Amino acid sequence: MKIRIETPKFSFFKYQKVDDRYERVLFSPIPTIFNYGFIEDTLGDDGMEEDAIVLGPRLSQGTLVNLTGPGGVVRFVDDSVRDDKKVFYIGYPYSERLFGLYFRMYALFKCFRYLAFERRIAECRFEGIELLGEN
Repeated sequence: MKIRIETPKFSFFKYQKVDDRYERVLFSPIPTIFNYGFIEDTLGDDGMEEDAIVLGPRLSQGTLVNLTGPGGVVRFVDDSVRDDKKVFYIGYPYSERLFGLYFRMYALFKCFRYLAFERRIAECRFEGIELLGEN
């Protein structure tokens, strides 16, 4: 699968690829603990490319990596829409506890953001991590 990195690991800003450039779409009070991007030529439930998390060393924005199938899925709801993120590894361990903490805080932040900036209540929640191949 071809994964395009939009937001490098440790960034406080979330970026989105628009044509040939990357636009800041969100400031987060907590930096990402992984590389974040999308799987090219796919479409998720939210109408955008499927989200991808790449664990491993920090990758530059715009990097295209070709990785085999995902090793897991982060189950997430954003703005009342299913917005799961597929997890890929580049030989790097992760902490399920740290991921859980990160996504719980991120969901709270997103709820607050919708309320503060758009003056509406939106459902945002972390529903867990599913490791593929496990029971």
